[in-house]
Amino acid sequence: MAQHPRTQAIRLQTERTAQKEHATPLFLTSSFVYDKAEDMAAAFEDDTLDVNIYSRFKNPTVDEFVNKIVQLEGAEDGVATATGMAAVFASFMTFLSAGDHVISASAVFGSTHSILTKYLPKWGITHSYFDMTKPEEIEALITPRTKMLYLETPSNPGLDIIDLQLVGDICRKHNILFVVDNCFATPAVQQPIKYGAHLVLHSATKFIDGQGRVLGGVIVGPKDLVYQLYLFIRNTGPSLSAFNAWTLSKSLETLFIRMDAHAANALALARHLEGHEKVSRVKYPFLPSHPQHAIAVKQMSNGGGIVSFELKGGIDSGRKFLNALQMLSMTNNLGDSRSIASHPASTTHSKLSEAERQSVGITPGLIRISVGLEHIDDIIADIEQALQQS
Repeated sequence: MAQHPRTQAIRLQTERTAQKEHATPLFLTSSFVYDKAEDMAAAFEDDTLDVNIYSRFKNPTVDEFVNKIVQLEGAEDGVATATGMAAVFASFMTFLSAGDHVISASAVFGSTHSILTKYLPKWGITHSYFDMTKPEEIEALITPRTKMLYLETPSNPGLDIIDLQLVGDICRKHNILFVVDNCFATPAVQQPIKYGAHLVLHSATKFIDGQGRVLGGVIVGPKDLVYQLYLFIRNTGPSLSAFNAWTLSKSLETLFIRMDAHAANALALARHLEGHEKVSRVKYPFLPSHPQHAIAVKQMSNGGGIVSFELKGGIDSGRKFLNALQMLSMTNNLGDSRSIASHPASTTHSKLSEAERQSVGITPGLIRISVGLEHIDDIIADIEQALQQS
């Protein structure tokens, strides 16, 4: 019987053991045993065998988490990593070689920008950036060496949205691997594979965990591509720990409910801030004023849990605002049950030059709010009193 994704997030779990447990057990072990020497030899001879060898390679608890994401994203297979950035790096290094070219949205996370600009060139891999608000620019950047197109939607922190179907069609036309970071939306809100993405990755540290507890990453897609990723991760070591996987798998049981609540609070906050005397601009995908609102409504079930806004006073007002907050946390994480305020220009995107930040809408006065699950009146009250002091 076919089940709704919300049900799968709760009910898909490791096969029950002889102990008849209801909650999934945690397989906290580094290795696994064999009945015969021949079984052990066969396990190492054939990389495709579905057998537990060593938890850097495969672990039942990690498998449960991955299998849930696979089902929620509508993929064939998946593999987990120790962090979201390990997932990003593995995606690049598995499929790109010296001389290859990758096209990326310019609005990407700061560490992804560092990989593209600082590390990939060491291996002779070049990149070109495109403006997410101008997808018509993409085809002009394609060369015979272009192997991958990479983007985030919504982007971090500017919340730009791009038409995934349009980009998917371009990638199919030119036989380019289409990779989407779906961290801000999560599979509860958006499934990029429906629109032509080949690989979808997440920093599971964010909304998938949802409570700021553990680090993790995951990549899903077709079996043949995931197998290549699996070999890279198995041989280089950025594997997800069983404990973190167990935590993340349990978190998925509440993902849909949490994302609905995050989005409801975020929309209410965005509406409150729009037109505020201290604020020059508000961006939230489900506000009609968002430049790509129509696209967001088409491919997302809600607007997600992130709101960004520009303070009229710039950097000085931004610091005063952050220092005046009484309830909201100041931290560089997001996707927590607790609301978080950050200043991207001086933290997550500080490694970008001023020109690079400006090109992707990261202005000195930009504030990013990861809207939590507190009562909306309390969230607004704290932000309001801080705005009055900025």
